[in-house]
Amino acid sequence: MTVKAYGAHAGDQPLEAMEIIRRAPGAHDVQIDIAYCGVCHSDLHQVRSEWAGTLYPCVPGHEIVGRVSTVGADVSGFKAGDLVGVGCIVDSCQHCEDCNEGLENYCDHMVGTYNGPTPDAPGHTLGGYSRQIVVHERYVLRIRHSEAQLAAVAPLLCAGITTYSPLRHWKVGPGHKVGVVGIGGLGHMGIKLAHAMGAHVVAFTTSESKREAALALGANDVVVSRNADEMAAHAKSFDFILNTVAAPHDLNAFFALLKRDGTMTLVGAPATPHPSPQVFSLIMKRRSLAGSLIGGIPETQEMLDFCAEHGIVADIEMIRADEINEAYERMLKGDVKYRFVIDNASLAA
Repeated sequence: MTVKAYGAHAGDQPLEAMEIIRRAPGAHDVQIDIAYCGVCHSDLHQVRSEWAGTLYPCVPGHEIVGRVSTVGADVSGFKAGDLVGVGCIVDSCQHCEDCNEGLENYCDHMVGTYNGPTPDAPGHTLGGYSRQIVVHERYVLRIRHSEAQLAAVAPLLCAGITTYSPLRHWKVGPGHKVGVVGIGGLGHMGIKLAHAMGAHVVAFTTSESKREAALALGANDVVVSRNADEMAAHAKSFDFILNTVAAPHDLNAFFALLKRDGTMTLVGAPATPHPSPQVFSLIMKRRSLAGSLIGGIPETQEMLDFCAEHGIVADIEMIRADEINEAYERMLKGDVKYRFVIDNASLAA
């Protein structure tokens, strides 16, 4: 089936309208008419070849929401008309230890929603900047938010689960002091989720202008990280710090804020490495530096249900598909509060 999409033919070319081929639904497939697709910083890194191995044509997009239009003969969990989502994963080996534990995100053969290997034309997966997608039922998520919230649900499929998973893994909850570094697409979700989990949340930003916005998102306190006095006032007081910044920066200043046995987890994915942290910052208080990658399918469903229960969605700015190149430039400048979302109906224009 031919489907309208938006993508790029090379890393140094702008995204443009194109037509792509989607497979006919197999027995276990779900065909989805995409209503909205969030715009992730990873999309920009991949489509511009800032990450190695980009395959072209590249159609980004892994924050997908829409309605089921058709299901395969053996699909029992979904039916036409259901509101559903697709995140960063559309396939995995389905039998390794990680897959068996619902951690498909750590499967060595995890297939991304775009730029991953597939027998479908053109030989690699094509993402959500398109009118339609066909996905195996295992990787489809049920959405329980109201349809009126659907566009703002889209970023939960990446930004939501990327922040929810480490908060859950490190058992954040009441009585915990949690820092969230960066108030962007990921960070604004981290603040909302940690607040809903009952933690005392402190937001870190390099910009004084974001102080009021962070408090409005649910932060109990805001620290301008360039202010040494503000940073020192929180020394050795955090149980957990979620670092969402996608640009290389000095990690040592944040280690000094962790309690003994505290952990800082990185979820931002910079195009070039962070400066190496000082080992003594870790060993003197048995602190940990960790990483976390999105989340498995069961946990993503848990996150969506948690967000529906607590009335959590992303703060978004809607754009047309033909505004994506401008949106990328604005995203690089931090000029979005806090996530662009494509209205996929605009692809028909």
